[in-house]
Amino acid sequence: MLVHELIQTGSGDKIAIYEKGAAYSYAQLQRKVSQYRSYLYALGVRGHDNVALYARNSAEFIFSYMAIASLGGVVVPLNTMLTPREIAFILKDAEVKHVITDKDINFSGQFEEGSGPPIKVFIADIEKETADKRYPDPSAVLIKESDPCVILYTSGTTGRPKGALLSHNNLVSNARAFSEATESGPDDNTLCVLPMFHSFGWTCTIATPLYNGASITIVETFLPKDVIATIRDHGITLVAGVPAMYNFYTSLAKPEDLAGVRLFVSGGASLPMEILERFHEKTKKHVIEGYGLSEASPVVAFNPLSLTKPGSIGLPVLDNKVKIFDNNGNEMGCREIGELLVQGPNVMLGYYNLPAETAEALRDGWLYTGDLAYIDEDGYIFIVDRKKDMIIVSGLNVYPREVEEILYQYPAIKEAAAIGVPDKSRGESVRAYVVLKEDMKLDKKDLMAFLKSNLAQFKLPREIVEIDSLPKNATGKILKKELRNITS
Repeated sequence: MLVHELIQTGSGDKIAIYEKGAAYSYAQLQRKVSQYRSYLYALGVRGHDNVALYARNSAEFIFSYMAIASLGGVVVPLNTMLTPREIAFILKDAEVKHVITDKDINFSGQFEEGSGPPIKVFIADIEKETADKRYPDPSAVLIKESDPCVILYTSGTTGRPKGALLSHNNLVSNARAFSEATESGPDDNTLCVLPMFHSFGWTCTIATPLYNGASITIVETFLPKDVIATIRDHGITLVAGVPAMYNFYTSLAKPEDLAGVRLFVSGGASLPMEILERFHEKTKKHVIEGYGLSEASPVVAFNPLSLTKPGSIGLPVLDNKVKIFDNNGNEMGCREIGELLVQGPNVMLGYYNLPAETAEALRDGWLYTGDLAYIDEDGYIFIVDRKKDMIIVSGLNVYPREVEEILYQYPAIKEAAAIGVPDKSRGESVRAYVVLKEDMKLDKKDLMAFLKSNLAQFKLPREIVEIDSLPKNATGKILKKELRNITS
């Protein structure tokens, strides 16, 4: 099956998408995708073109995504919290020709003369034009399951984002696997409040319900009280979220608000036991934890619904295999900690135009996740730590190096380091440590204004701590572990 064929699974009059003020049956969904497809083809979008998609959570996001895929194009979803600088990097790196967007994003100043920016295609224009005019049907396109479908950009440890290239089969096989793991079916109504540009949101709250001919209820923004009301009033049966969301549900929801939900899923970051226990104590419902990464479409493991182990990410999902290796390539035994390796039909094709990074991540048919874990005697996987220095803010990845590189560009800063610290509402937040140049003073307001112009909101430090020097070892490497004991 191809990704865009997922829209054909439901019966014609069955509601596929609910959103504020609108609902679309499967027949209407198919018609909208066909209209978008014809319009984009008329604009010149062709097979193997990389087409960026910058839009809020909406039915139009799904129409656009499926239309691009049906033309044999490759979708490049853009994180809507990125700055023009960050967006421009991805557009250049992915060699994007068109950007489908629901608002006028100003990234043109980031492009040099002679290398003009991609063409903006406004969703409002698509809606208007396709309402008034019928465009010719595109020529038939031969698309294989192994063909690329999406490039998901993740921050790199060097600060350079990398595009994980995923095929139609990667995505559909993962929707099938997640569907089996969550015992999903056509009667489900899945809440989509996770961002659609994120692999967790797309696979688990869009592709999976479509795979089952089920319904999706779209919420544009996570406003806790509004989301709780949506869960209560719209017959939501499956809720997927990041740990920080469950903190809000525990604090603000009444048990009767969540009574109709058959399954709560947590991913994107480790779920603290304290949150899990408090949620169950208040609602008498369990949160089931899983694990994934963009390079695996993203779901790798999930806890069996009838045999969950709290603190574990569960067992490998359908057709996935995992093993644990040490740094010397030796496979570890039961409960021995090492790097988690994954193999399965959901593992990416590679990083876009990055052969060296691809060869490092994919070795002998295995994806090296960079996460440290162990497997117990029952085969359950437990994540211990992250091998990389990643910080996860509300389920979104932030790499310290990227923040540090921007900090170093500020005129008054001599040295900088960024770490992740616990944050009750976000899971983690960024804390920055800075050493100033001689005779310089720190204007935190000015520094934050500088950072805001170069970094997405979720990457911004919540704290900036000025210190005399950064702790280092004999080779000059910054000892971030020691930084954690230094607070403002």
